[in-house]
Amino acid sequence: MKITKLTETLPNLKILLDEPLMNYTFTKTGGPVDALAFPTDNQEVKELVDFCRENDLPWIVLGNSSNLIVKDGGIRGVVIMLTDMTTIRVDETKITAQAGAKLIDTTYVALDHSLTGFEFACGIPGSIGGAVFMNAGAYDGQLEDVFESVDVLLAGGNFETWTKEKMNFAYRHSAIQEQPAIVLSATFNLAHGDHAQIEKRMAELTELRELKQPLEYPSCGSVFKRPVGHFTGKLIQDAGLQGLIWGGAQISEKHAGFIVNINHATATDYLELIAHIQKTIKEKFDVALETEVRILGEEPK
Repeated sequence: MKITKLTETLPNLKILLDEPLMNYTFTKTGGPVDALAFPTDNQEVKELVDFCRENDLPWIVLGNSSNLIVKDGGIRGVVIMLTDMTTIRVDETKITAQAGAKLIDTTYVALDHSLTGFEFACGIPGSIGGAVFMNAGAYDGQLEDVFESVDVLLAGGNFETWTKEKMNFAYRHSAIQEQPAIVLSATFNLAHGDHAQIEKRMAELTELRELKQPLEYPSCGSVFKRPVGHFTGKLIQDAGLQGLIWGGAQISEKHAGFIVNINHATATDYLELIAHIQKTIKEKFDVALETEVRILGEEPK
C-alpha cells in the first residue's frame, strides 16, 4: 500500500511497479523491484527520499548498473535510477556532470573542449554517480585524480557539497560508501591539452579495452578487486578455471577477470561461480579475492 501511495503522492514522476531489474543491469540478470523511480532533477530526488523516510520505505540508488549484480529475488522498496539526470557542463577547465551522465560521454565532452586528464576513463561504462561512489579507475588512472567536489543529498533530506578532502578516496572506495548519501552531480578539474594527443590516447585505450575485454557478451565488468601483489586474471588462469561454465555464466575465455552471460544466466549462477572462484583461489594460492562488483537484493524464494 505504501508503494501505491508513492505513485499517488508523486504523480508526475515516472515510477514503474514490480519492474524486473534484468532489463537494466549489464549482466541481464536480476529480479524485480517493488518500485523503480526515474527522477529528472535534484528536487524530485529529494521528494522521493523524503517520502521513503516518512513512510519507512527502504530505498537505494542505481546508476548505469554496469558493475552490479542484483540477486534473483529482487529488491524490496524503492530503487532510484538517475539515468534521466545527464546534463554535462564545461566552465574553463572544469566539467560538472549530473550523476546519471555516462562516464564515457563525459570523457568525450572533455575531448571536445581539448581538456586532458580524463582519458583513462574513456572506456568505463558506468555513470558519474557510480564512478564517484566506486572511485572508478582504469589504465593507471582513477576518479580521485581529477575530482574536485560532489553535490550530494543526505538521507535526512539535506543537500551538501563535499570536497576531495571529505571523500576518503581509496582503491575502489569513497566516503559515499560509508553513509547513505546520493550523488547528484560532480565537478572535475582538468587541464588544457592538445586535442590530437587526447584523441590519440583515448583511441589507444579504447583499442586496448576492445582487444582484452569480452565486450561481445553481457557482463558486470571486473568482478574482483586486484589483490596486493597479484593479478586476478592470472590467478584464475593459473588455477585452471578460465572458460569454466556455471549454469548460463562463464569465466571469460578472453579475460579471466570477467564473468560473462553466455546463455540466459541468472544472478544465482553468477554468485555461485564467484563463490567457487574465491574458494578455489584461497585453497590453491592462499589469496582472498574480494569482489569489486556491487551485489544487492534478496535471495529468490
